[in-house]
Amino acid sequence: MRLRALDGLYAVARLAADAPLPAWATTGALSSITRTADELSIVCADAALPDGIAAERGFVAFRVAGTIDFAVTGVLSSLTAPLAAAGVSVFALSTFDTDYLLVRAADRARAVAALTTVATVED
Repeated sequence: MRLRALDGLYAVARLAADAPLPAWATTGALSSITRTADELSIVCADAALPDGIAAERGFVAFRVAGTIDFAVTGVLSSLTAPLAAAGVSVFALSTFDTDYLLVRAADRARAVAALTTVATVED
């Protein structure tokens, strides 16, 4: 398996479930918007996030290279298990094509070391 590091820093923000979608939500090479009955959760470029928004900031992102068939199982498990063993917290996202892992920038070196036990990590 190959992982590609994305450029830049990312943030994970939380808005009220009925909040309108803000313009800053779709900035950066990666953005993700999930609305539930409880919240509007947004992953976006850290620099685009305005002050005063409930958020966790300073994440780096890794993308599983290629497209993952829906029949394939265990991809996230194989990636998150070594991160958990290394004590690295992860925020995982899945799209139609692939999976993404966000880890705190401060944990990047430990994350890469852990991930290289199961994947090739490309900067």
